[in-house]
Amino acid sequence: MGKEGAQSSELEKDSEESAKKARLEDMSGATFDEIMELMNFGLGRRKSRKRKKRGRRKGSRNKVSPEITRMLGDATLHYAHGRYEEAISCLNEVVRIAPHVPDSYHTLGLVHEKLGNTEKAMGFFTIAARLMPKDSSLWKLLFSWHIGRGDIPRAKMCLSKAIRADPNNINLRSLHASLYEHLGNYEKAADSYEQIVQICPEDVEALKMAAKLYLKCGQTEHSVNIVEDYLKAHPSEADIGAIVLLADVFMETNAHMKALQHIEHAQLVYYSGKELPLQLRVKAGICLIHLQDTEKAETLFSALQQDCAMDHAELVNEVADAFMSLGHCSFALKYYHMLESNVGVDKEGYLYVKIAQCYSSLKERDKAISSFYRALPTLNDSADARLALVSLILEECKDDEAISLLSPPENLSDFDSSKQKPWWLDGKVKLKLFQIYKDKGMLEDFVNTILPLVRESLYIKTLRQKVKKRLTISVLRKRIKILDVQAASDVFGGVRPLASRSDLLKASRARKMLQKMEEQRAAARAAGIDWQTDDSDDESPKEIKVPPLQNFLKDAEHHDLIIDLCKSLESLKRYWEALEIISLTRRLASDKLPTEIKEELESLSAKISYNTTDPKHGFDYVRTVVLQHPYSIAAWNCYYKITSRLGKTYSRHPKFLRHMRAKHNTCVSPILISAHQFTIASHHQDAARDYLEAYKLLPESPLINLCVGTALINLTLGFRLQNKHQCLTQGLAFLYNNLRLTENSQEAMYNIARAYHHMGLVTLAASYYERVLATQEKDYPVPKLLNESSDISDDMKPGYCDLRREAAYNLHLIYKESGAFDLARQVLKNHCTF
Repeated sequence: MGKEGAQSSELEKDSEESAKKARLEDMSGATFDEIMELMNFGLGRRKSRKRKKRGRRKGSRNKVSPEITRMLGDATLHYAHGRYEEAISCLNEVVRIAPHVPDSYHTLGLVHEKLGNTEKAMGFFTIAARLMPKDSSLWKLLFSWHIGRGDIPRAKMCLSKAIRADPNNINLRSLHASLYEHLGNYEKAADSYEQIVQICPEDVEALKMAAKLYLKCGQTEHSVNIVEDYLKAHPSEADIGAIVLLADVFMETNAHMKALQHIEHAQLVYYSGKELPLQLRVKAGICLIHLQDTEKAETLFSALQQDCAMDHAELVNEVADAFMSLGHCSFALKYYHMLESNVGVDKEGYLYVKIAQCYSSLKERDKAISSFYRALPTLNDSADARLALVSLILEECKDDEAISLLSPPENLSDFDSSKQKPWWLDGKVKLKLFQIYKDKGMLEDFVNTILPLVRESLYIKTLRQKVKKRLTISVLRKRIKILDVQAASDVFGGVRPLASRSDLLKASRARKMLQKMEEQRAAARAAGIDWQTDDSDDESPKEIKVPPLQNFLKDAEHHDLIIDLCKSLESLKRYWEALEIISLTRRLASDKLPTEIKEELESLSAKISYNTTDPKHGFDYVRTVVLQHPYSIAAWNCYYKITSRLGKTYSRHPKFLRHMRAKHNTCVSPILISAHQFTIASHHQDAARDYLEAYKLLPESPLINLCVGTALINLTLGFRLQNKHQCLTQGLAFLYNNLRLTENSQEAMYNIARAYHHMGLVTLAASYYERVLATQEKDYPVPKLLNESSDISDDMKPGYCDLRREAAYNLHLIYKESGAFDLARQVLKNHCTF
C-alpha cells in the first residue's frame, strides 16, 4: 500500500513538471496575457524551501517575435537595395513596438551613415552598443569617431567599453595605452602595456614600452622587475632589446656595476661561445668608463673603427658623450671626429659645439673658437652657442668682435620670425652685450641695450599682479569649457571630463555663477532695469606674455643690474627713466630685495629726485628713512636737501615735521629744520624761539649757538623790537660762545666779523677780519648724505674750507667806505688774486 501511494505521488509530480515544461516551451508564441498568466502560475502553491539563485535564469530573456523578425528582414532588404526612406520607416515602427531590440538601432545607424547623417548614425550606434555591451566592434567604431572629433573623454570611455567586451584584444589595449601616453598619464599607460604582456607574454615590444614608461614616471624598481621577470622566463634565448633596456635602466640610475654584471651574465647565458653584440659591448665599455677602467673600455670600443662608425653613429656619439661627461675630453674628441663625415646637416652644428666644448676644456682656445664658428651657420638661432663663443673671444680681449657677434644682423629681412624667435632678442644675449658695454664704459649703448628688457620685464610682472576682484563672463565661460563634454549630444551622457579635481570644482562654481548672473539679468529686465555685464572681452582673450628676463628680481645678478642701470641713467641725466625703474622695482619686490640693495635704491631715488625739476618723488623715500632713523643726522640732512626744493606750497612737509616733533620731542633735527625755514621766510622771532628750544636740548652744540646768535641779531634789525641793545648783546654772546666751542676757528671769527659788519660796527668787524686773514684753515670733508658715494667732493678745488678771500673782500669794502683806497687795493692784491 505504501509503495503504490509513493508511486502515484511520483507520477503526479512528473506530470506536473512535464506540463510546466510544455508551458515554458510554448512561451515564445504566447500573447502578453498568456505570458502573465504563465508567470502567475502556481502563486497559491507553497514556495520551495530551496535557496533561489540570484540573477536572470539562463534562457529566460524574451525572444523576438516573428513579426519583429519579419519587419527587421524587410528593413534590411530596403537598406540593401538603397530604399533608405522605407528602411527608416520600417525600423521606426520596430523601435516603437520593441524598443529593446538592438538590431533595429544598428541598422538605423547604417542607413543614416549612408545618407550622410553622421551625428544621427553615431547616436543610433551608441544606443545599439548600450543594448549590446559585449559587441566590441561597435565600441571601437564609436571610439574612432570620437577621436576624429577630438572628444577624448568619450573616446576613452568607448575604448574602455570595447576592452571590457573583448578583454583579450591586444590591439584595443595597445590603443588604450597609446591614448594614456598621449594624455601624459605614463603610469596608466605603463599599466596598460603590462596587461598586454600578461595576456601575451611574448609581446616584447609591449614589455619594453611598459618598462620605459615606468622608468619615466619614477617607478624604477618596477621597471627593473618586469624586465628581469621576462629574462628569467627565457633562460636560453631572449630579445636583445630587453637586455639592452635593462642595462640602460641601470646606467640611467648610475648603477653601472649592476649594468656591467647584467651584461656579463647575458654573455654567459645567451651568448656563450659567441661574440657579444656590438651594442652590448659598447654599453659595457661605457660602464667601465664610469668605473674608471678606461683602458679596458678602449679595448671594447675597438670595434668602433672609422668604417664601422658610419653604420653605428648613435653608439659612437653615446661613447663620446660618456667620455665628455666624465671630463675625458681627449678621448671624447677622438670619437666626435669619427662622426664629422657621418652626421646629418641638422645635427652637424651640435657636433661642432661638442667638439668646441672639448677643446675649451683642454684650454685649446683657438681650436674651440674655430669649431664654434663652424657650428654657427647651422645653429644660427642658438643663443647658447653664440654666448659660449663670445666668452672665448672675450678671453682673447677682442671686445669689438664679441659685440659684432651679439649685435643684430644688418639684413633682418632674411630672417623668418614666424618660425623661430630671433636670437638677438634673447635675454641672455642682451645681458652679455650690456656687460661688455658696461666694462668698456659705453654708457649710452649699455642703457639702450638693457633698458627695454628691464622695463618690459617689470611691466609684465606689474600686470600679473593686478587681479580682478570680479571674474568676467569670458573667464567664467572659459572655465566651464571643460564641462562641455557633458553637454554634447549623447543619448546617455555620463562621461567625466579629463581634468583635475580642482579644475572641475572651479568649472562647477563658474557654471553656478553664470546661472546666477542670468537669473539676476532676467529679474532686472522684468523690473525694467538696464542690466550691464562685463563681457566686452569675451571674443578677444589676451595672450599671456612672458618676461624677457626670467626669474627677474629674484637673482642677485639682476639686483646689481638694476643698480648699474639706474646709476648709468643718472650719469646720462635721464632722471625720469631711472625713477620709473626704481619705482617699479620697489613696488614689485619691496619685501624680496636685500636690505643693502633696497637702501641703495632709496638713496638713488632721493639723489635723482633732487636733480629733477619735480623733487616730490624723493619725498616718500626720505620720509621713510627718517621714520626708520629718527635720530640720524645724515637722514635729516637728506630729508632737508629734498624738502628745501619743494617750496612753501608742499603741505605734506610741515605736517610730517609737526608729527616728528610731537613724537620725538628730544630730537633736535626737526626743530632746527623748522627754525631754518622760519629764517628763510624772514620770521626771525619764530626762528629764534625754535633755535632756543634746540639750545635747551644741546647747549654745547656750535651750530645751535651760531643759529641762535644769528637769529637774535636779525631780530635786532627789525622795527618792532624795543630792547634792541639787550637782544644784540645776547646774540653776540651766543656768537662768542660758538667761538669758544670751536676753539677760535676761522669760521667762528668770520661769523662775528660779519655780525659786526652787518650792524655797522666796522672797527670791530675790521679787527676780526684781520684775525681771519691771519688764520689758515685746512680742508674738511663735505658731509655725506645717507648711502651717498664717497666721490662727491672729487671736483672740489683745494682750499674750499678757507675763508680768507671772503674776509679780504669784506675788509676791502670797509677800507673803501672809510676812504682808505690804497689799503683796499692792497688787501685785494694780497688775498684775492692768483
